[in-house]
Amino acid sequence: MAEPTPVFTDRRRAESFGSVADEYDRHRPRYPRALIERLVTAQGLTVLDVGAGTGILSAQLANAGAEVLAVEPDEQMAARCLAKGIPVERSTFEQWQTRDRTFDLVTFGQSFHWVDPDVALPKLASLLTAGGRLALMWNRIMASDSTRRGLERISAEYGVTTPASTSANNAETALQALLRRGQFTVERVEVGEELHYSTEDWLSLVFTHSNHVVLEPAAKTALRQRLRDVLGDEGVSATNDALALICTRSDVTPASRG
Repeated sequence: MAEPTPVFTDRRRAESFGSVADEYDRHRPRYPRALIERLVTAQGLTVLDVGAGTGILSAQLANAGAEVLAVEPDEQMAARCLAKGIPVERSTFEQWQTRDRTFDLVTFGQSFHWVDPDVALPKLASLLTAGGRLALMWNRIMASDSTRRGLERISAEYGVTTPASTSANNAETALQALLRRGQFTVERVEVGEELHYSTEDWLSLVFTHSNHVVLEPAAKTALRQRLRDVLGDEGVSATNDALALICTRSDVTPASRG
């Protein structure tokens, strides 16, 4: 069987988020406090947040006391991040100029699958301070089983999944192997949350995912209405199985970390 095409090669999807920047910022979930506290271990921690989007994770890290620099290629997404007081450098990570800077922590919130790992991992190794960490993070929100089956059946007719938040689920084993080959040691941290969404809030969340954003307008309208009909007025009970892969360089000995 042929290997699946990496999602980062689909530039139409990768570059689609600016068209839904406001909805993205309003409806995409924030990360559980326990994950943020696990990452921001000291005031003034220097952080590079890659693929920062509208600054959801950047702002949470900054509010916890970190000094955050965001990297984000999309103009509209970056503008919303900048409006939160987060300095932003507009670029893809592959093209971003490091200028010999280093950081205590580099984060990818819902964004690592948009970069070429063959380029990103060697670059990341040069960005981390001695003892620095890399954190790949995902909010993995899933509707309850009985609701999800009906939503997935309809969405499949349009060639999409719902919600499209399972990039970590399906490829985690391969991702961890990739990180180990890049000489990273991986600690896996999960935090669970029980959530409830109104019908419109759930649909608005789902339609900020790239495979929904790029649907033709007529298909998007039809799919949203059909999903709305299934959900009715009761909304959606869901779980967020938030995941962080917290990585350190395995080729850096404790003595050399100072």
